[in-house]
Amino acid sequence: MENIELARVLAETADLMEIAAEDGFRIRSYRNAASAIEGYPERIASILRDPARKVTDIAGIGKGIAAVLEELEERGTFARREELLEKYPPTALEMLRIQGLGPKTIALLIETFRISTLDDLKQLALDQKIRTLPRLGAKLEEKVLRGIEQYRKLAGRFLLNFAKQTADELSTYLLAVEGVTKVTPAGSYRRSKETVGDLDLLVTGPGAAGALDRFVAHQRVQEVLAKGENKASAQVGIEGIQVDVRALAAEHFGAALQYFTGSKEHNVALRQRALRMGMTLNEYGLFALEGNTLVASETEEEIYGKLGLAWIPPEMRENQGEIDAAERGTVPALLTMQDMRGDLHMHTRESDGRATLEEMAETARGHGYAYVAITDHSKALAMANGLNEERAIAFAQRVKGIDPEALGIRVMSGIECDILKDGRMDLDDEALGQLDIVIASVHSHMSLTSEEMTDRYLRCLENPYVKVLGHPTGRVLLHRDAYVYNFERIAAEAAARGVAMEINASPERLDLHAVLIRIAKAKGCKFTISTDAHHPKHMANMQFGVRMARRGWLTREDVLNTLPYEEFRKALRK
Repeated sequence: MENIELARVLAETADLMEIAAEDGFRIRSYRNAASAIEGYPERIASILRDPARKVTDIAGIGKGIAAVLEELEERGTFARREELLEKYPPTALEMLRIQGLGPKTIALLIETFRISTLDDLKQLALDQKIRTLPRLGAKLEEKVLRGIEQYRKLAGRFLLNFAKQTADELSTYLLAVEGVTKVTPAGSYRRSKETVGDLDLLVTGPGAAGALDRFVAHQRVQEVLAKGENKASAQVGIEGIQVDVRALAAEHFGAALQYFTGSKEHNVALRQRALRMGMTLNEYGLFALEGNTLVASETEEEIYGKLGLAWIPPEMRENQGEIDAAERGTVPALLTMQDMRGDLHMHTRESDGRATLEEMAETARGHGYAYVAITDHSKALAMANGLNEERAIAFAQRVKGIDPEALGIRVMSGIECDILKDGRMDLDDEALGQLDIVIASVHSHMSLTSEEMTDRYLRCLENPYVKVLGHPTGRVLLHRDAYVYNFERIAAEAAARGVAMEINASPERLDLHAVLIRIAKAKGCKFTISTDAHHPKHMANMQFGVRMARRGWLTREDVLNTLPYEEFRKALRK
């Protein structure tokens, strides 16, 4: 099993243990091990097979988990998981993904009503039976019905970082075929959609056909869906993501890449433009209608050029004005990873992070950054060991005592301060005033009305020490919808007060999304892009935040942490 599969099995077992109300220490041991394994740079399976190695040498893996991993390697499952699955249906794991349901509630519903499927749960809500149980009411029934609808709408979708890991793994695997010169991801992954439904890989080179045979023989292929002369489709991994691999002749590569990248709406608009110009466009090339002669096919740039357009970056291809911009020659020079100078949102062991301040700063320096901000949680998040005023001030003093020359990077003191229900900040102004950067975020009371949430944000923006609004819509992809408020009004107010909007690069959030980024930019907002890292490895997620910025048509001038340190400090709200 691959590391990501091992991690998922352990995390799901922890979920089942939580439903069973087992010891919290054991549950945390499974979760910690899952986190350690998912980010470990070497295959755990290789270590298990090496008699000279011990998995217990990996931080976060004790003897008990080591025994579980041995059993997983041998049988593909393990005894404790099997016992839990006998007690609770596998769909209990799906129920955990329904917004509003926690482990204790799920256990109560299963034990009281003997439900085993999401349809059973839905019927309970429709029959108004959930409200008959202690401390459960009609609002929960409404939330369950909405949650089931949302879950089913998103079923079969995968986060962008998972798609990247799968694409990278398969690309490396297929490049080992003799005669394969290039493997290129296309589809919604290339356009950097927040979630993807499947994965398209285009293979070129004289050995491209042989890559199809190698693909269907991959050890993680669960089911081959189809295989022909030029295409193979299969479900890959225990997650079951569908991967389509296409073998292409080099002379058609540009046309195929453009076609299979999409979006559908963008491609329809291009084809209509081609017809108006006396041409037709398909996956094999751009052809003249008269005589069916080939006009362009080898590169995307050539195809767009023959259509009288500048090349359009994949992230912009949603038929939302990009074709007009390409015709006018006003396609923006989009932000790149090379533009980023710092990461402004991360957590350490002072709250709920997994590393020290120094370890996070050193990792940031390794990414080539000139500066970072350490922004642990504030006291309202008690479960995250949030900082009160005294701890925040003491931590700020510690940060200010760091020698940037010795560390090789500038470290700013900061905090991710909760916005309380009434819009006040979780820490007093005296404490906030001693910090270099204050990120204001909502972590509670997310079901307020639109008017209440709008007023909450407006009051927050009145605080003179707030520099950035963190993950501004609060969504968690595939799990929780954004909360509702008047975003245009808040964006305009933030711009007027000089408060930046955060693009949170965590693959679970990617908040803001493209449409809201463009709205905020039109209102005059500036942005920061940060990883919200809770572990050093999370800093690699900056790329996903940059992808979202590109989908929102942002350039380096729109993003504050592209600036050198001194200019960045001057650009922050005074």
